[in-house]
Amino acid sequence: MRVPVWSGIATVVAGSVLGGVLAMAPDGTAATQPAATTTSDRAVAECTRADLSAAYKGGDAAMSHVYGRIVLRNTSDAACWVKGYGGLSYVGGGDGTQVGAPADRTPSATPRTVLQPGEKVRSAVAETSTGPYSAQQCRPTPVDGFRVYVPDETRSIYVPHKTTGCANATIHLLAHKAYR
Repeated sequence: MRVPVWSGIATVVAGSVLGGVLAMAPDGTAATQPAATTTSDRAVAECTRADLSAAYKGGDAAMSHVYGRIVLRNTSDAACWVKGYGGLSYVGGGDGTQVGAPADRTPSATPRTVLQPGEKVRSAVAETSTGPYSAQQCRPTPVDGFRVYVPDETRSIYVPHKTTGCANATIHLLAHKAYR
């Protein structure tokens, strides 16, 4: 049996509108199959501090700089997303007291990244040593680690990282990029 062209087009349009997948049988007849089920990124919630763990991974060093990254890992049982910059600063004194200025944001792309359980995103971090500054200007202070804020969160995660910072909050030793 020969199927008119307009009938085939109507079937394709109807199958597409209904969300099905069009399959053509060898005899020229059309049959639809349900579309595969996928989790929509829109149904995924934004990651919160409770969904993530944070760690620091050191990297390369150059004149007066150390380059590393803050890594956020989805430790929850569900997918969630991260977008943009979090917060980052040095802390010390054994009690989480901020040391110096918070990290500057280095301009970078801010993609919305969906993290399945166990997946990670990273923020590149550049640390400037206290060496280029006089002791009087910097006021070198021991640092216990980082205070890390997940984007859009107001509670932080502590990440151990022993170094030396400047107590002078006008000196910016840290810079970081958006999570990706």
